[in-house]
Amino acid sequence: MLSKKTKYSLQALAKLAREYGKGPILISEIAQSEGIPQRFLEGILLELKKLGILGSRIGKAGGYYLIKKPEEINLSDIIRSIEGPIALLPCVSEKFYQPCENCQKEEECKIRTVFKNIRDTTYEILKKTSLKDLI
Repeated sequence: MLSKKTKYSLQALAKLAREYGKGPILISEIAQSEGIPQRFLEGILLELKKLGILGSRIGKAGGYYLIKKPEEINLSDIIRSIEGPIALLPCVSEKFYQPCENCQKEEECKIRTVFKNIRDTTYEILKKTSLKDLI
């Protein structure tokens, strides 16, 4: 299940994608139009900026904007950056792998096989889906 932070991140990024090329958008405008608490959104946008997804401008015409085109930003990168692993089990994670404590032979584990297929399918869908697809 996605956290509120990730859901709000996707909503804010979708708003910025809809406004792509029109200049920076104020935090207050994003918060109001997307129904996101502004204080929570401030931290989210700052984190997305540190991740290299957003840029910002200070001043009267300031705000946040996408650094890349919406079609160049995929959901797998966003979700992985905020949530961490896409996999439901650590033993099937590509970036955050950890062996299971009670598994004797990982390669023979049927539970692992099912959850690896789930991870692979989920990852492929998220990798193919861009911010442009959300708008």
